[in-house]
Amino acid sequence: MKRSRSLSKILSYIVLGLGLVIVAIPFWYMISTAFKPQTMVFELPPQIWPNPSTLNNFVKALTTDRFGLYFLNSTKVTIISTFLTVLISSMLAFAFARLNFKFKEPLFYLLLLGMMVPPVMLIIPQFVISHWLNLYNNLWGLILVYITMNISMQTFLLRGVFESVPKDLEEAAMIDGGSPWTIFTKIVLPLSRPGLAVVTINSFLYSWEEYSWANVNIGDAANRTLPIGIALFQTEHLTEWGQVFAASLVALVPVVIIFIVFQRYFVQGISTTGIKG
Repeated sequence: MKRSRSLSKILSYIVLGLGLVIVAIPFWYMISTAFKPQTMVFELPPQIWPNPSTLNNFVKALTTDRFGLYFLNSTKVTIISTFLTVLISSMLAFAFARLNFKFKEPLFYLLLLGMMVPPVMLIIPQFVISHWLNLYNNLWGLILVYITMNISMQTFLLRGVFESVPKDLEEAAMIDGGSPWTIFTKIVLPLSRPGLAVVTINSFLYSWEEYSWANVNIGDAANRTLPIGIALFQTEHLTEWGQVFAASLVALVPVVIIFIVFQRYFVQGISTTGIKG
């Protein structure tokens, strides 16, 4: 029995090690290419680390074609859309988890229909509505779409989290005269930090990395976001892969920061979101 457990543990470590290698190789190739001159990008066999290495790709990426402006635009869009997504989805989830009202379940399942429609199928109606509302070529046109595309999934996740909060705490607060808003802000949200961390990371990643809708709705160079800016390094005749990967590494910095900030809740949140509901 003890031997079989040891063998199972060894096999688990081997599988995890292989998975780590599979994930690490493309990431390492991206880092290595970011420090390569363009003439070494397609060199065979590829060097584990370029010699000589260069920082020119980072310099060109950060100083070419308003990269700083694109980074700022993405930051604005992502922060606003993430904040509003978490706020709206948490209030909706609280209503579906704790309040009683007519047609509660049908409305919830109607909301979940948003999870079943591929985003690509909605680009044309979104484009038409964007023109009607004068949101074409406007960052708010991105923000509103990112919020609406995220609300269904995040509400579904948070409803399961909120339903796991003990009702005894809410009943005690109601006896003391607490309103639903007080229960929501003072009891449910503080006890749901792991779930909120997962929702925040999901919303942030979607808004930060989304390309298709941003490419359709933004025509003015001054309103471009970072994914569009990175795509500009790929021209019809030549792709500056060193600059593409250098810019991609810079774009990863906010993602890493967000994960570090919320990582203490992330693993716990993965195991609790969506269990009920």
